Amino acid sequence: MEVFAEFLAKIDNPHHRERADEVLTWVVEKFPNLVPEIKWNQPMFTDHGTYIIGFSVAKHHLAVAPERVGINHFAEEIVKARYDHTKELVRMKWDRPVDYALLEKMIEFNIWDKADCSTFWRK
Repeated sequence: MEVFAEFLAKIDNPHHRERADEVLTWVVEKFPNLVPEIKWNQPMFTDHGTYIIGFSVAKHHLAVAPERVGINHFAEEIVKARYDHTKELVRMKWDRPVDYALLEKMIEFNIWDKADCSTFWRK
């Protein structure tokens, strides 16, 4: 988690910082084979040099970015979880619980779907 220390320290709101730390720690512990990195000033996780999932902090939510393929694959579940989403990210509001089961599915899907991917982003 040292790789994320500076990122977390810059989050002014203590509740938001705690939630972001909680989610990032969960990913590190649940998926120890993923590489935690900071790219474009955002925390993300990679596998064999390919992007798996990234996060960003906004005033009203923690944004989760599993790439468009991940959003499309889980669109119905994202709606059922009552999360807002765009083509590229899911908004997890600070005042609501994190749906870790859905987050786990998104990460597992990207690991599986990108197993043979040799580029950072999907083509």
